[in-house]
Amino acid sequence: MPFPPASQALSRFTVLDLTRVRSGPTCVRQLADWGANVVKIDALVEDAAGEQPGGPRRGPDFQNLHRNKRAMALNLKDPGGLEVFRRLVEKADVVVENFRPDVKTKLGIDYASVRKINPRIVYGSISGFGQDGPYHKRPGFDQIAQGMGGLMSITGAPGQGPMRVGIPVADLTAGLFCAIGILTALLERDVSGEGQWVQTSLLQAQIFMLDFQAARWLMEKDVAKQAGNNHPTSIPTGVFKTSDGYINIATTGGRIWERCAQAIGAPELVTNPDYATAPARSKNRDALNADIGKFTEKKPTETWVKELNAAGVPCGPIYSIDQMFEDDQVRHLGIAQDVPNAENRHIRLVGQPVTLSRTPSKMAARPPEFGEQTEEVLAEFGFTADEIGALRRDKVV
Repeated sequence: MPFPPASQALSRFTVLDLTRVRSGPTCVRQLADWGANVVKIDALVEDAAGEQPGGPRRGPDFQNLHRNKRAMALNLKDPGGLEVFRRLVEKADVVVENFRPDVKTKLGIDYASVRKINPRIVYGSISGFGQDGPYHKRPGFDQIAQGMGGLMSITGAPGQGPMRVGIPVADLTAGLFCAIGILTALLERDVSGEGQWVQTSLLQAQIFMLDFQAARWLMEKDVAKQAGNNHPTSIPTGVFKTSDGYINIATTGGRIWERCAQAIGAPELVTNPDYATAPARSKNRDALNADIGKFTEKKPTETWVKELNAAGVPCGPIYSIDQMFEDDQVRHLGIAQDVPNAENRHIRLVGQPVTLSRTPSKMAARPPEFGEQTEEVLAEFGFTADEIGALRRDKVV
């Protein structure tokens, strides 16, 4: 590879990246950031100028998703392009795609076809609704999954109607779960010697992310509803007005509630029969929040953050994104990282949220331009100069 891997952790694995838009690239980003040799296969029929799904190639969204990868251009709709792909598969460890289930079969790059070439391949698939079933041919979209997966019914304030969350959580989590599945399959391959098909979908990922809210229904038939900024079970937990803004305060149990009441200067709230027990606080949450707010409005956010934390009460400011990146702890963690590049372009992205002591992840290479490393990738996979020239001439690559 012409650039050092982002980590040594996965540097022995080669990944063919057929993904587009967000869920698939999120999956492959995990592998690339931990050092896998990722080859992003740009579809030659797309606009090489960068007007592709996912936004402009040098835009923040694309840059954030495709760092630490190389790219080659390939026309998979051409028989010659399909043959090139098959030769790549022979030496690869992983293929990742997020086509609609029927599309990859038409192209001849589905798991059954790929496994015949390389039985050790781990093949990751992300779809909207699953690889089979009544909805499997439907196109998937994050907000559709948020709605069908139950999230929008519990997001937002009561009575305001369904509300999407501010990030594409179904896309992102489907990508992360697919990456976990791929890593699990690679570990299992060390024992069996065989690859397997890893499947997930936006709908499955979103349902899984409901977590305890889903368990409340499955175990107790309790249908969660919108609660706004209030925590559905730990009360009082929510957003409270200060003299200069807002603050999050979280109380999880009677002791922390008592500390909170003492810290804000309202010990009488603890003995108030309306708030004396957890069921009472739940029943009277709106009145309790209003009473707490009468005290929090007296001081600025920064003062409350110091005083409440000193008292052992979980709390924190509510930042805009620019304020968040200026926070001292966020700066200390170093999660905003510069990406090296020969063009001296400003590329600053969000790094991995996990740290490994011996094989950490880093920003090793900027996202590739369209098909930027086509020739060097083909050469590494055993294509001769004459073969590469012929592929160029025939517009296969």
